[in-house]
Amino acid sequence: LFYTIGTALAIQVPVVGWAPLKSLEQLGPCVVFLVYQVLQLCEIIRKRHNMSRKEAWKLRIKIFIGAALLGILLLWLVAPSGYFGPLSSRVRGLFVPHTKTGNPLVDSVAEHQAASSQAYFQYLHYVCTFAPVGYIMVMFYLSDTSSFLLAWGTASYFFSHKMVRLILLTAPIGSTLGGIAAGRILAWSVRTLWDATSSSKQTTPEITNETAANEDETDETVTSGKNRAGKGSGGKEKKHKKSKRSNIHNAGNSSGGGSRHNNSHKSKSSFDGFVALQNGIDKALKSQEGIMVKRSCAVVCILALHMFGTAFKEYCWKLSKDLSHPSIIQKGRTRDGRILTIDDYREAYWWLRDNTPKDARIMAWWDYGYQIAGIANRTTIADGNTWNHEHIALLGKALTTDLDEGYSIARHLADYVLLWTGGGGDDLAKSPHLARIANSVYRDHCPNDPTCRAFGFIDRQGTPSAMMQRSFLYTLHSHKLKPGVEAPANMFREEFRSKYGKVRIFKILQVDTESKRWVADPKNLVCDVPGSWFCPGQYPPGLSEIISKKKDFAQLEDFNKKKDDEQYQKKYFENLNKPDVAKERALREEAYLAQEKMKKKAQEDAKSSEGKMKSKSFRVNADGSSQQIDSETLLADKKKKEEEAKELNYKTFKDTDETTYMWSLINDGNIHSLQALLEKEPEMAFVRSQDGRGPMWWAFEANNQEVVKLLMEKGVPHNDADANGKKPVDLLQN
Repeated sequence: LFYTIGTALAIQVPVVGWAPLKSLEQLGPCVVFLVYQVLQLCEIIRKRHNMSRKEAWKLRIKIFIGAALLGILLLWLVAPSGYFGPLSSRVRGLFVPHTKTGNPLVDSVAEHQAASSQAYFQYLHYVCTFAPVGYIMVMFYLSDTSSFLLAWGTASYFFSHKMVRLILLTAPIGSTLGGIAAGRILAWSVRTLWDATSSSKQTTPEITNETAANEDETDETVTSGKNRAGKGSGGKEKKHKKSKRSNIHNAGNSSGGGSRHNNSHKSKSSFDGFVALQNGIDKALKSQEGIMVKRSCAVVCILALHMFGTAFKEYCWKLSKDLSHPSIIQKGRTRDGRILTIDDYREAYWWLRDNTPKDARIMAWWDYGYQIAGIANRTTIADGNTWNHEHIALLGKALTTDLDEGYSIARHLADYVLLWTGGGGDDLAKSPHLARIANSVYRDHCPNDPTCRAFGFIDRQGTPSAMMQRSFLYTLHSHKLKPGVEAPANMFREEFRSKYGKVRIFKILQVDTESKRWVADPKNLVCDVPGSWFCPGQYPPGLSEIISKKKDFAQLEDFNKKKDDEQYQKKYFENLNKPDVAKERALREEAYLAQEKMKKKAQEDAKSSEGKMKSKSFRVNADGSSQQIDSETLLADKKKKEEEAKELNYKTFKDTDETTYMWSLINDGNIHSLQALLEKEPEMAFVRSQDGRGPMWWAFEANNQEVVKLLMEKGVPHNDADANGKKPVDLLQN
């Protein structure tokens, strides 16, 4: 009844719909529900026909086989229509390493990474120590209840280890198992102290032949009495006492005449050594010294439990206090030890609330969507409930594409841009993930590079790559903070910067008012029913050119779609497995493309200024007078200067920044960057270091025939010797 009513109500919610009866993740409860209905049907039939146990089992087998065949038939008929939904990437992420689900949006979430030992201790503290002990203890007392605890503990640890956010699942079972361990240790300690205190007033008699005989007589008396009282139970008791009497008799004769019999008996049993060891330990523990050792251990255990419990209680109160504080208000410490309250985020949201129109639209990464909507009460482009992968990709593209293209997207979607800019995990730090998500839908964003390795930092000093430096996000993030970086005044105006620089807000100038009116018009809303709050919506016509370039992302798990994106997924995983190789290849490609653009622009500029050069080219003579010359003479002078620079470089043996740079390009095999450099500065091919070696020597040493060919085309000799008399060919490595 609970499942029926709950499911019926859930499917009324628009965002849920028929998912409980379609999604593979949620069909498990439905299957269990149907199994119980079949079991109830079997029970009704059994009672009606008064079947025996054997007949009831035959009935269950027949009905379940029939139900299974019917279920398989339904699956065969319904599955091809695409009725069943696939497992999500988040669920698949529980069974694969972090960042390798195939979905860059899921891989970008920090909470999806594997849990570390530090994370377990941070949230569970000493439960991490006691829970495994309780788990082992439960294994020695198997029952229905303990089996459930073992299954629960195994499942919760497996999934929490795969995804750090699921550590929460281990809290209940961890507390249960930890409580079992602590409780049993405490119970043993108290019992040990109590028993030891009680028995200290008594003496422990030794087992002798006389004692054994007395026990025999007592046993026989008791047995005969029980035999007279009742034969059924008395027979078993007599047999038990007889065995006991026999064991005591053997023990008493172990040092006497029965030794031969005992030796023959020991030779037949392989466990006598363990029995003897156990008897020895028991005897030692029952001795006065053994009792003292047990009592000491019990005292130590009680003191340890008290210390652990006190520390655990204090840590729990401290952690609850820390977790209950608003996460947007933080504490910081200056170098001189002063504690600061960093309230930048709340301050920024309140500024939005108090200084922007109520219909203002805020562009920010989806992480802060809920905070902007809840605290600033303003509309955001995306938040944590945005299920549309393609929409998140468009937002990522706007932020990580070139400034001009990003602005052309933003002016159709938003009125303000809010950025986290305070370092650490700010927007620029996470921007490589944004670019990767954008490229999963807009494949021209990072051509032939699914992981967008060309977008990011190229060293540990935070030097941006060329693609990052051109981006919309980098320009606003570093606006007037880094030399030469400034947002165009006709596109953006900085409206707010928080006290410690954690948040910056820019107003988008020249917002497309037509797109804003179009989006606000109720006629253009796409809702499940008229007047509903669930309206996925659609983009304004002004973005049609950008939207036309998108390719809907195909989930790797979606078996309802054709596998037409296998090449993308294959390269995506290759780049994840070899990030350094992918980054180097992407940077070379980026440098090559940038050089091609520069080269094309230079050719266009040369064509446009060719006429001016012919009519307005002058040479300054030695006497200070000027002489008009034609373009051919000017080009000849330029070539002459280049030859002089080449000759000067080739004759100068000196370690410089130029020689270091050329060596690194050749050693890394960065042929595209080398080509671009030599096109712009051909004299760089002739530089030589202090030892007389230059690019040709380094190319032979690296066995890079492509670089050797390029240098020979530039006229670099290959038969000259360095300062030690070695020619380039002498450095050739076999």
